[in-house]
Amino acid sequence: MTERESMEVDVVIVGAGPAGLSAAIRLKQLGGDDVNVVVLEKGSEVGAHILSGAVLDPVGLTALIPDWKERGAPLDVPVTEDRFYMLGAAGEVRIPNFVLPPLMDNHGNYIVSMGNVCRWMAEQAEELGVEIFPGMACSELVFDEDERVVGVVAGEMGRDKDGGEGPNYEPGMEIRGAQVLLAEGVRGSLSKQVIAKYGLDQGREPQKYGIGMKELWEIDPEKHREGQVTHTMGWPLGKAAGGGSFMYHLDNNQVYVGFVVHLNYANPHLYPYMEFQRFKHHPMIASVLEGGKRISYGARAISEGGWQAMPKLTFPGGALLGCSAGMVNVPRIKGNHNAMLSGIAAAEAAWGRMEAGKPGEELTAYAEAVARGPIAKDLKPVRNVKPLWSRYGLVASLAGGGLDMWAATLTGGTLFGTLGHGKSDAEATGKAADHKEIAYPRPDGVLSFDRLTNVAYSFTNHEESQPAHLTLKDPAVPIAVNLPTYAEPAERYCPAGVYEVVREEGEAPRFQINFQNCVHCKTCDIKDPSQNIVWTTPQGGDGPNYPNM
Repeated sequence: MTERESMEVDVVIVGAGPAGLSAAIRLKQLGGDDVNVVVLEKGSEVGAHILSGAVLDPVGLTALIPDWKERGAPLDVPVTEDRFYMLGAAGEVRIPNFVLPPLMDNHGNYIVSMGNVCRWMAEQAEELGVEIFPGMACSELVFDEDERVVGVVAGEMGRDKDGGEGPNYEPGMEIRGAQVLLAEGVRGSLSKQVIAKYGLDQGREPQKYGIGMKELWEIDPEKHREGQVTHTMGWPLGKAAGGGSFMYHLDNNQVYVGFVVHLNYANPHLYPYMEFQRFKHHPMIASVLEGGKRISYGARAISEGGWQAMPKLTFPGGALLGCSAGMVNVPRIKGNHNAMLSGIAAAEAAWGRMEAGKPGEELTAYAEAVARGPIAKDLKPVRNVKPLWSRYGLVASLAGGGLDMWAATLTGGTLFGTLGHGKSDAEATGKAADHKEIAYPRPDGVLSFDRLTNVAYSFTNHEESQPAHLTLKDPAVPIAVNLPTYAEPAERYCPAGVYEVVREEGEAPRFQINFQNCVHCKTCDIKDPSQNIVWTTPQGGDGPNYPNM
């Protein structure tokens, strides 16, 4: 058994995203020098792994740091215009803003780089005395004899390809605390473990997901409309899958252009990345991007299950925060504000336990604050939009979901109660023989790009001598099961070209994992129809390095 040094603190926070940093800041606001808080971040720096749209509702930041504007928070581009469109192959129809429920209005929100917002929040946290350690991947949970979480293993590095201890092996440390707050984002590896170990998802609907892909472009200044927000639905997905797009005009003649595909699609031939690339050739989108240049690219899974899919938030020794629990408002395409609010609520519950002299007791006050506070008020009115879309398609979801949101706005109730999701996204995958293959146009290298070229713009890097952080429960499954039954969809659902079926003349096909390409989106862990792929964290500092994303 590996021997490790141990470090004792009051609260361990895994993940320096909006949820984890909000918790750290709030703890220090409450406890000052009387509370010792450590934040562990697997990215090479704070913000390196943060990928979000993002139009930020500042309600969470205002609750945390009321004078954020005076302190120079990077919320510099207020939304000036909201546009919603239904796309066809050659044209578009604008949906009038007045028919949309008020909760869809982006007035008062800001177009931001969440990576930059988190970098600024980290500065605020460190000024208060929070210790933040980037490049510190948390590879294991630490339990006591009662099976209570008491810490994490962080900073292990230098294992060789076979998992043994290489010449530069460092065992890492056990960082122990009275509470361990998991703020890893969507489908976090430690969060997944505690949900399974403690049955936190019992009685809940299965979590649902989307894959979000995003590019940052610099465009012709004459085409730039700072503060303009555009969302689309329809083409190119049509009936093949749910999803939609966004285009946000930030400052410096830059735009974020992104595309989301719901991962409950049935046709295993669907290729989400190529749907994104095809989308950019729509006349409305191409007219903005032509003459511009792509600056960066990234991809990330998005939790879409909503209120009814959130697991129990607390477990012995800790809690799930933000997207680790799935707090995204799907129709608003927003979760950062709820992540911040969850961090605040968890911190206040943890400090309450410390003041009561019971620092290790379960944070029941946190779960109660989420159930009765602004997070519930944000998520409950929209809880049926996703299941309506999944069951009946885009048009029915627009009509039924829109009416349901209006009913919630006007009466506080919904027309449909609480609808379920049914199958997981993996279970929703159909057999290849039951679906038509899809022909995608070749990227032109101007508006659309091949996958591996774009991955280079995520500035992803992994130390090649370490074990692959993407593992197979059964190495035979990809070729023996997934290839004949589902045409091995891992070749297509991965937005970074990690998975490949190698076919060489005279030899049987073999499954290859190019883990160096991985942008840590977790789609494989979610969508693999055999649930055979397990995403684990690589050594600290590896992965994407997103600038201004």
